[in-house]
Amino acid sequence: MPVDPQVQLLLDALAAAEAPPLHTLSPEDARAAYAALAVARTGTGDAASTEDLVVAGPAGDVPVRVYRPEGADAPAPVCVFFHGGGWVIGSIETHDALCTALAARSGVVIVSVEYRLSPEAPYPAALDDCLAATRWVADNAAELAVDPRRLAVGGDSAGGNLAAAVAIRARDEGAPAIAFQLLVYPVLDHSFDQPSYVENAEGYFLTADGMRWFSSHYLGGTSPTEPLAAPLHAPDLTGLPPALVLTAEFDPLRDEGEAYGARLSEAGVATTVRRYDGMVHGFVSMYALVDAGSRGLDECATALRQALAVDAVEVRR
Repeated sequence: MPVDPQVQLLLDALAAAEAPPLHTLSPEDARAAYAALAVARTGTGDAASTEDLVVAGPAGDVPVRVYRPEGADAPAPVCVFFHGGGWVIGSIETHDALCTALAARSGVVIVSVEYRLSPEAPYPAALDDCLAATRWVADNAAELAVDPRRLAVGGDSAGGNLAAAVAIRARDEGAPAIAFQLLVYPVLDHSFDQPSYVENAEGYFLTADGMRWFSSHYLGGTSPTEPLAAPLHAPDLTGLPPALVLTAEFDPLRDEGEAYGARLSEAGVATTVRRYDGMVHGFVSMYALVDAGSRGLDECATALRQALAVDAVEVRR
């Protein structure tokens, strides 16, 4: 199907602005440009209380923001969320409205993580920070009034990559126990050879050249098939937590997300893969402007709420 008309209006506005592509900018300038775009496309979030805290990470303090929805259970289910931005751009602030809305719609406490960015701190710095934050949530569940048995990880784009990698490391290292993974148009490969990279190389917000720029900064000298940098190359996906994988029709990352979902299912992991036709990368963050983005956000919220329900977790255990 064609690009959704609401999305096309946004793409036309971006084209008319004639802003330079992010991959032609320095990381610092790209961060500033993305921060401005994030405010323009999301507006404000729904009501939820927030608290800024600091976690001890492997190389220093890791800021986190805790979003607690009104009327949340005590102890509440919790999702540790990793923002997108190609490991180079993005922050707690760029995803503040999204996390606020996700908490409000799901009834789940969201803990957003300000991990280190590349190229200043390439792989595995971001992953190490995200795992440290996830372990901190589990270890401090009582103080946070959350239930460590009902702990999920999630993220969009590069954050989906980090969520998938945290789930693998947590399985391999024996802790923390993760009940669910929410992977929203995740980066799962660095090969750039899927058909969706050719079909959607440019013109749909995220470009193939942009992804090559992001990946080169993140990987540094790491192999593009390193399993924790590219979870699609992980040799064993058995024993991972159930997953929801969202993809977008006009997204270079579409095929790798769907391939990972298929591999999870083949490994016996309960997995739902949902493609949103007519959508582009980042559409869930456009929920205030695009109807399908709001539907995608609702699907994420419903999946978290159902997967982290007390009875659902008890059945799986």
